[in-house]
Amino acid sequence: MKKLQLLTVIFSILILSSCTGEKTKIVVDNPVDEIQLTSDIMTPEVLWSFGRVSGVEVSPDNESVLFGVSFYNMEENRGNRELFMLPSEGGEAVNITKTESGEYSAQWRPDGKKIGFLSTESGELQLWEMNPDGSGRVQVSDVDEGIGGFKYSPDQTKVVFIKDVKLDKTPNELHPDLPKAEARIETDLMHRHWDQWHDYAYSHIFIADYNGKSISNEIDIMEGEKFDSPMNPFGGMEQINWSPDSKIIAYTCKRMSGREYTLSTNSAIYLYNSETKETKSITEGLKGYDVSPVFSPDGRMIAWESMERDGYESDQNRLFIMDFATEEKKDYTADFDQDVHGLVWTPDSKSIYFTSDYHARFQIYSLNIETEEIKQITDGVHNYRSVQPAGNKLIGSKQSMTFPTEVYAINSDTGEETQLSFINKNLHNQLTYGNVEERWIKTTDNKDMLVWVIYPPNFDPAKKYPALLYCQGGPHGSVSQFYSFRWNFQMMAANDYIIVAPNRRGLPSFGKEWNDQISGDYGGQNMKDYFSAIDAVSKEPFVDENNLGAVGASYGGFSVFWLAGNHDGRFDAFISHDGIFNFESMYLETEEMFFVNWDIGGPYWDKANKKTYDNSPHKFVDKWDTPIMVVHGEKDYRIVYTQGMSAFNAARLRDIPAKYLHFPYENHWVLSPQNGILWQREFFSWLDQWLKDED
Repeated sequence: MKKLQLLTVIFSILILSSCTGEKTKIVVDNPVDEIQLTSDIMTPEVLWSFGRVSGVEVSPDNESVLFGVSFYNMEENRGNRELFMLPSEGGEAVNITKTESGEYSAQWRPDGKKIGFLSTESGELQLWEMNPDGSGRVQVSDVDEGIGGFKYSPDQTKVVFIKDVKLDKTPNELHPDLPKAEARIETDLMHRHWDQWHDYAYSHIFIADYNGKSISNEIDIMEGEKFDSPMNPFGGMEQINWSPDSKIIAYTCKRMSGREYTLSTNSAIYLYNSETKETKSITEGLKGYDVSPVFSPDGRMIAWESMERDGYESDQNRLFIMDFATEEKKDYTADFDQDVHGLVWTPDSKSIYFTSDYHARFQIYSLNIETEEIKQITDGVHNYRSVQPAGNKLIGSKQSMTFPTEVYAINSDTGEETQLSFINKNLHNQLTYGNVEERWIKTTDNKDMLVWVIYPPNFDPAKKYPALLYCQGGPHGSVSQFYSFRWNFQMMAANDYIIVAPNRRGLPSFGKEWNDQISGDYGGQNMKDYFSAIDAVSKEPFVDENNLGAVGASYGGFSVFWLAGNHDGRFDAFISHDGIFNFESMYLETEEMFFVNWDIGGPYWDKANKKTYDNSPHKFVDKWDTPIMVVHGEKDYRIVYTQGMSAFNAARLRDIPAKYLHFPYENHWVLSPQNGILWQREFFSWLDQWLKDED
């Protein structure tokens, strides 16, 4: 791999440390604007220098847009999040914080006069407020051990926040005479989840009085309950919302524990009445995930995202609405063979905007409640990740395989877009990107499959390039126009590879049948889809068919392990990250059993599942003959690191060239800057060694 470096990407020169003990200030609005590159080709250091835009919020008067940007300091190996403001009609984005403490979960106060946010400036994560220009910064909450998220009530008299509440005893508390004992005592399942062990505490919802300056009289509306809201591991404040009259809290919770919890996805929507202190469920009879409730502005209805089948975490995500007068619940997407995400009501309560993935592109859609018509608003090769109405237009956040997220204004009638933020413009202006091409390839069963082909920058059709088959994880999650800061297709292409990224069987946005097919068929048709994709593209004259690699993470990592024993000489190098190697051990090592029960079919001791377990990658190790690199994070509790270690050991015992990259403190991803850069360097070093050797 070419050793290309940044000329000035050391963020420390952008930060001034005060010798008087005052809070450190960042002295530039946007650190990305200060970066000068020595090459027009993407490197890992450049990739980690992009500002990461998130948390877009429109002001109550629709005049301003608030959003956050995370910047990463490679030298200090950490990130910092700043808040920016820009006019919704377009104009300069201004950094209104410029601090080192970081600002999170920022939102407008209902009157628009203040911005609330979370900060660790006082030592713990607390609610702070400031004026819209960033001045007048004051601490509002002083909750013991801090809070994890918040929302103002519409009438601005209360605040709802979340906080961990310890309800279980530790082994040291059970045995107080052994204060130095280090142990865990478990009697049921779900003792650890995703990347952390159960910490004897539960995320609870609190309501507090708010007088414009501070909060008081906190009430735990889940007192004594050993359940979490929001739900772990990925739930946030989108799972909790106020009613327009500020009397009711709607929230998401799965009121189960242990064995029952790990076998089911049956979460529910609950309504808590702050006056009567009563809680009731509104999703009785709905068996799958029900999440993210949103009240209509007139208070007559509530909408949420719902899955039909219990135990299937990747079922179609439907749009349900309940009318409070009749208590009728209705699926408004019964004839819409797509998922819905991020529901937002229009101010008149007549429509809902949402995003949906179709043919590996996320677009903005609207639902007319009266006519039940669903209309596509945007079109193009991109992913819209969020949408909010703002007067006569929409404000959305958009990304693609080439460009990370920025803020856009959208005409709700025509779909015409106007870019509002340009956080990463300076870097884009200095980089040359490869072309992203859409292809439709026939599969072995004569279906049409969308395959993205990404070309190197400065592509020369007269040359022959090595190619990489990208195997998607999930297993459900389309190879859409996502921008990844690890599996970055432009980064891969910049290293002079042709990237082949198929939307194989099991990926959404191509209909329910296409998405569901993979369940119980690991190692089946979707693997044939991989072969169809790489075989078709490798026939191109600019592809070096003698230097092909396959790479992927999670289910993609499993795919690589499986391909290693079944590829019939197609590939010359493999990289598997956090992949499943042995189905039998995976079944008993993972935490959410509903996943392996649905997708693998159940336990290996059930002979009805023999087909799946016979396709476990470890059973094909005798056919391994190709160099393989294995990567795993030790804090990955979904696919335990011993899966990767076993695969590496198997390769070396068979005298196959192999490399094992182990991250002791990373989970299913690689999240710290220096680990991320190391990952990229080792990734391409391995591929270059086996796919670019002159021999």
